[in-house]
Amino acid sequence: MSVTATHPLGTGPGEAWPAPVASGPLDATVEVPGSKSLTNRFLVLAALADSPVTVKGGLRSRDSALMIAALRGLGIEIDDAGAEWKVTPGRVRGGSHVDCGLAGTVMRFVPPLVLLADGPVSFDGDEGARVRPMGPLLDALRALGARVEDEGRGTLPFTVTPPPSIPTEVDVDSSASSQFVTGLLLVAPRLPGGLTVRHTGEVLPSLPHIDMTCETLRAAGARIDQPDERTWVVHPGPIALGDVRVEPDLSNAGPFIAAPLVAGGTVRIPGWPSRTTQPGALFPQILERMGATCTLDGGVLTVTAPGILSADVADGALVGIDADLSPAGEITPTIAALCALADSPSVLSGIGHLRGHETDRLAAISTEVDRVGGRCLAGDDSLTFDGMPPTGLKAAAMETYHDHRMATFAAVIGLAVPGIDVLNVGTTAKTMPDFPDMWKAMLGA
Repeated sequence: MSVTATHPLGTGPGEAWPAPVASGPLDATVEVPGSKSLTNRFLVLAALADSPVTVKGGLRSRDSALMIAALRGLGIEIDDAGAEWKVTPGRVRGGSHVDCGLAGTVMRFVPPLVLLADGPVSFDGDEGARVRPMGPLLDALRALGARVEDEGRGTLPFTVTPPPSIPTEVDVDSSASSQFVTGLLLVAPRLPGGLTVRHTGEVLPSLPHIDMTCETLRAAGARIDQPDERTWVVHPGPIALGDVRVEPDLSNAGPFIAAPLVAGGTVRIPGWPSRTTQPGALFPQILERMGATCTLDGGVLTVTAPGILSADVADGALVGIDADLSPAGEITPTIAALCALADSPSVLSGIGHLRGHETDRLAAISTEVDRVGGRCLAGDDSLTFDGMPPTGLKAAAMETYHDHRMATFAAVIGLAVPGIDVLNVGTTAKTMPDFPDMWKAMLGA
C-alpha cells in the first residue's frame, strides 16, 4: 500500500479523534512531505538572495504558511500557488506585524531580518507561543544596536526597531534553543560587516539543526568559519540560492517508521537521503536498538519489526533504551511512545530544552503516559520509563497541548491500546496537515 499526503485534514480543533488500533502487520509505503526545518530556512535565505529562487518540494503546513506571510509582510514577493514556489527578494520593509502562531522558526528566524529593515516590525503569536523563550535572542538583537520593546518579558509580543549601524560580533546563550543561533546566522551574510556569533551557555541542544543552517548557507555561497564548537564567523557576501529541493521531513517520518515496532510488518519511506543534517536521520539506529531492522536502498528506507501485538511474539520485540537525545530532541515524543510500550525500562536524556517547545514536552509526555496507566518520570533533563505494565495500558482521551508531536505520540500509543482518543489531532497541521488520513491509510483503514 502507498500512502501520500493528498487529502484535506478532516478533524477540527477540539474534536476527539479515535486513534486506530493496528489489526495486523503493516505493509505500506508512506510519502512524507518536505522538511519544515529546511523549508523555512530556504524561504528566509531566498528572501535575502541576490536573484529569484525556486523552492521545490516545500512543506505546505501552518508553520510554512506563517513564514510566507511574515516574509510577504516584510516586502518579499512569494508565489506559492503551484507545486514550485517562486521567491523574488527585495528590500526588507518595516512597518508590518508578524503573526508567529506557534512556529518557533518564525519567532526566532524573522526578528533578525529586521536589522535590515527600514522601520520597526511588531511580533506576536498564539497564547502558547507567548511562554516560549525569546529573551536571549532579543538581548542579542539589542547588542547589535536594535531597539526591542517587550516590557521586560523576554517573550512575545515585542517590537524590533532596526539600528543605525550594526556591530560585527554578538554573544547569545542558546541553551534554550539552537534557533537563536540559526536566526542570527541566516541574516549574517547580508549584514555590512558579516557577523561573528558566540554561544555562551553551558549546553547547546539540537546541534544538527545549526549544522543544517551552516550547510544551507554554504550551499548558497556564504563563507562560514568555525574556530571552535561555540563560535561561527560569517563573512559578508551575496546569497546565491538558485533552485532548491526540500528533502522529506525525517522527523515527521518518525511515527510511521516507529509503527512496525508496535504493529509488526514493514513501512517504507521513499526519498530518504543518504546524507543529511536533519536530526531525524538518527531514527534508524535508535529503532534498530529497540528491535527493528532498517535498510536504505535506492533512496528508500525500509523498517521491519515483529511488533508486540501478535500472541506468538516473544519478549524483546520492543526493547527499552538508554539514549542521549540532545542532538535530536524533536524525535523524543516518537521514541517516548515506544518506550511506554517497551518490555523493559528506558531513559531518554539530554532533552531539558524540550520544556520550552510548543508545550513543556517532558511534563506532557510524563502526564500522558501516566494517564494511560504507564509510568514515566520527568526529570530536569530526562524521561525515565518503566515500560509496559503487566496489565497493559488503558483507554483514555489523550491531550495534545496544541503540540503536533504530542498528537503523533498519542497515535503511536493508540496502535496497541484500544480506546485512545486524541484530542485536537488537528494540531498536526503545524507540520503535516494530512496526518490522520495518512495514518489510517498506512493501516489499510
